[in-house]
Amino acid sequence: MSRRILAAGLAVAATFTVTTVPVAAAEQPSVKFPSARFPLGVPSVPTRTMTSVTPGIDLYDVKAGRATDGYTVTVLMPSGRDYGMRHTAEAKLAEVEATGEVAALQKVVRPQVADAPAQEVYMVRVGLWKLEEKAKAEDMAKKLKEAGLKVKVDYLGDDGLKTTGPWNVKVMMINPRAFRGSYAASLGASVAKRETVTAMAKAAKAVAAVNGGFFNIHTAAELRGEPVGASVVAGRLLSEAVPGRSAVVLQGRAARVTELKTTVTAIASSGDKLPVNGVNRAAVAEELVLYTQEWGAKTPADDGTDVVLDATGKVVGVRAPGAAVQPGTQVLHGTGVAAEWLAAYAPAGATLRLDTKVVDLRKGRAIKLTPDLHVIAGGVGLVRNGKTRITAKRDGHDSMNMILRRHPRTLLGTARNGTLILATIDGRQPGVTVGASFIEAAQFMRWMGARDAINLDGGGSTAMVVKGKVVNRPSDGAERPVGDALLVLPN
Repeated sequence: MSRRILAAGLAVAATFTVTTVPVAAAEQPSVKFPSARFPLGVPSVPTRTMTSVTPGIDLYDVKAGRATDGYTVTVLMPSGRDYGMRHTAEAKLAEVEATGEVAALQKVVRPQVADAPAQEVYMVRVGLWKLEEKAKAEDMAKKLKEAGLKVKVDYLGDDGLKTTGPWNVKVMMINPRAFRGSYAASLGASVAKRETVTAMAKAAKAVAAVNGGFFNIHTAAELRGEPVGASVVAGRLLSEAVPGRSAVVLQGRAARVTELKTTVTAIASSGDKLPVNGVNRAAVAEELVLYTQEWGAKTPADDGTDVVLDATGKVVGVRAPGAAVQPGTQVLHGTGVAAEWLAAYAPAGATLRLDTKVVDLRKGRAIKLTPDLHVIAGGVGLVRNGKTRITAKRDGHDSMNMILRRHPRTLLGTARNGTLILATIDGRQPGVTVGASFIEAAQFMRWMGARDAINLDGGGSTAMVVKGKVVNRPSDGAERPVGDALLVLPN
């Protein structure tokens, strides 16, 4: 049996001409862009152009590297994944070679991150073709499928292993000393509905915006705008935190990265209390969930109970579930023991107080829910106190696919001097731009000068909008509707 180890790709040393773009004196950047070499791939000086968006906001178009990766065919394991333990991969390799094709066993090590150990796995791959030879890889995939194997065509630049790029990046640097506007979060017209970043930016007359955190794709289609994690808009908690996960707190033109927990407690006039399990999301059995007027969908049509509260907390209605939340009201929806508690302590005419807390875990204290407070949940922590600290497990993304493989990324960082750094690294476009792994995303944000940084939602969600137009190249080919957005508002 013939076996060999497949190289990590077609990467070779890259050299290219750097184009220097003159910047008029009146357009000198308000925040210094790094002069060091681009931190990813083969060290090189990137090409970049700068546009002054508005006083205090500079937009950089950054390009680095060149395409040298090609295609291979990856054989899927019995689990459906493209990797497995060595004995599993070797058995699959034997199946391939039984068809008469030469297969390769490739060892892949997912790097250790702050809260998850390194992982060694193996892949089985067949063939190696240049970028322009994708059709040959597809022909091989078809042949192997006809032989009964499950396979896929892979672009090696997506692997997360050695590459020369290329990278197409948009970076917005906002200097709070020169910028006179403010930051805000937007969930669009409702929590439940998804909207494009462009639509949310135009509705708020934002000068710029990027997509926010992850949204729930594992719920009913009409509810998939719901953020996975904390969301505060203008001081109103619209989605509860996943305790301890990364988030960005926005207030005026200040931004900071931290970890949060949230609590909401229903308190009857008698003093009896019951924790509220969730805010503006699908409910499960034995839960008390709060729905605000921003929800934009009906309460669950189950065997529970809806208690309608006015702005003062007075119970103005007790109804069967499955109806909309009217303006000026909010609804407590309970099932099981929660419904029994509502029946006992929230009859029509009663008053309930909702005690809401958003706690900054780094500072160890609650954040005041003032009208200028906004919160967007991050996907994964990347940098803390200037050092790489990738909290993939804590933040729910400790898979091989998320940590190691390259994807489009939307990144947010704060510098020591208060500068807000927003970046989109486009990806999934072979020969044009490869995206970044979590490891590379952290390296990039440190290069940009971020003292703290997080990964927001990425993939097809990655979008940066400036003055009403998308300035990056979304990997879906068009802008994807998302759950929320970070808005940069004019003065």
